[in-house]
Amino acid sequence: MRLISPLLKRGLYPALARCGYLRRRRGSGPAVLTYHGIMPAGYRVIDADLDGSLVTPDSFRQQLQLLKRRYNVISPEQFLMGRKSEVELPPQSVLLTCDDGLRNALTDMLPLLHEASLSCLFFVTGASLEHACSMLWYEELYLMMLAAPHSSELDLEEIGLEKTPANHYGKRSLWWHLVKLLSGYESGERRGFLERIRINLGLSGEWHDQYRQESGDRFLLLDLPGLRRLAAEGMSVGAHTLSHPMLAQLSAESAWNEIFESRRAIERVLEKPVWALAYPFGDPVSTTSREVRMAERAGFTCAFLNVGGGFGATMSRFAMPRVHVTSSMRLAEFEAHVSGFHRWLRETILSRPQDAFRESGD
Repeated sequence: MRLISPLLKRGLYPALARCGYLRRRRGSGPAVLTYHGIMPAGYRVIDADLDGSLVTPDSFRQQLQLLKRRYNVISPEQFLMGRKSEVELPPQSVLLTCDDGLRNALTDMLPLLHEASLSCLFFVTGASLEHACSMLWYEELYLMMLAAPHSSELDLEEIGLEKTPANHYGKRSLWWHLVKLLSGYESGERRGFLERIRINLGLSGEWHDQYRQESGDRFLLLDLPGLRRLAAEGMSVGAHTLSHPMLAQLSAESAWNEIFESRRAIERVLEKPVWALAYPFGDPVSTTSREVRMAERAGFTCAFLNVGGGFGATMSRFAMPRVHVTSSMRLAEFEAHVSGFHRWLRETILSRPQDAFRESGD
């Protein structure tokens, strides 16, 4: 897939978009899209991997215009009524969602949604219920790895880690390994390990001030006043767990607490029902059948993955696939994902099915 991907993006997808094939494709819907934020004005990309899930304002505007012109963009409320069989959704319906609750959802994404007269379902973590802005823990970890001198060593024997980050790729590999390891701890313990890592890497206690002050809309999460404003502006809010771990790495008790308590906490502060959950990371490694059963038991109406989306995807209520929109998607590739053609090509032609989730014996 990696070898032929440029041919698809620059050749096949634009040709199919120009001739109208993609928009004429028919399949069961709706298609659910997931964003992770908008690149704030003036922000300069630090790292392609770190910033790859944020789209530019121009790209987002063009995508919304295409969706309004060729498809039926529905509100979260319409989607909910459709899931409850209270209304029949229009053909080729598209639902917009956004994960994480970064501050740029309010400062940069909301104005573009208002401009297009569209609404979005925003998934936020427990951090957005606080009065102080914080960062996603795994992005904070990534920034620490980037800032660390090449000679830095990590020694965390209690979790079985003793490695040295060398070049960029070595650091990224180690970072992802740490994300999996630290996801197995509750948020308080995880925060303690992050502090240990900071000290191990020789970083000062103020190392992240530049990211918080100069790039706050990129890295900081919504605080409670910001979240309330987002809801007051007509946007829907769903749960993204309390602290955004890989749920599959946690004990059953801790995973349940992350899922159930996030719903209850958001409902308490917003005084509105929370009917939707987005699994953190939302891929087959992070989400198992155990978490899917928990989402149903916790009282959600539906729960969303981060893979396998587009028209024609299998729509399981508590493992709903989504199209993950990235910064590298050109408009034709974006439509190929929305139409379900990209997924069909992967599964049918390349024999690469995307499992919704894996089984867990826990």
